Amino acid sequence: MSYVIDYIPLILKGMLLTVEVALLSLFISVVLGMIGALAKLSRSRLAQSAAGIYTTVIRGMPDLVLMTLIFFGGQILVNNIGEKLGLEYIDVSPFVAGVLTIGFIFGAYMTESFRGGIMAVSRGEIEAGYAFGMTPIQVFLRITFPAMVRHALPGFGNNWLVLTKTTALVSVIGLQDMVYNAGLAGGSTRKPFTFYCVVAFLFLIITGISDVGVRWMDRRYSVGVRKS
Repeated sequence: MSYVIDYIPLILKGMLLTVEVALLSLFISVVLGMIGALAKLSRSRLAQSAAGIYTTVIRGMPDLVLMTLIFFGGQILVNNIGEKLGLEYIDVSPFVAGVLTIGFIFGAYMTESFRGGIMAVSRGEIEAGYAFGMTPIQVFLRITFPAMVRHALPGFGNNWLVLTKTTALVSVIGLQDMVYNAGLAGGSTRKPFTFYCVVAFLFLIITGISDVGVRWMDRRYSVGVRKS
């Protein structure tokens, strides 16, 4: 097993990159999810239609297909624009492409989680906020958002766990995450099964810590709430 120890630093370096991709993608997905949820609940038919098309298309296509389409298609689009502007060839970073793609994909799933959370907030609480003279922004920040978080946490936690595992797809576009590095190590030693078992164990560690964090958030946002 000495060959495994020799490659552990390389795989741990890839694990750090995996966590970075996951966290940045989560941030983008949360922003897009909130925008999409508010758009779906708005009175604007244009906003509702745009958000509906976004969630329908993204949730209906495989993540791997979207990853390759956005990476290669985005690179072609950027260079076509650059060519018209007289710029030299632009090489799109796999890291940037991976983060944007995963964030864009899970923004659609977060949209539905947040929309359901907002709809679960009691209308009476919102009307009470307006009765106290709060502005719409104050009502959202002080009443709707905190209550929405509690209702959306189960879906949010599930999306985060799936997002974390989806980061393995960035190895397809050449990003040296721990799956990519495990493939290199397995090819060099002809022991791919061993290294992919190590990667599976590391993913379990990440998702296990994440599950503890989500449970803590659930307790934090459920303070004072009576559970049946």
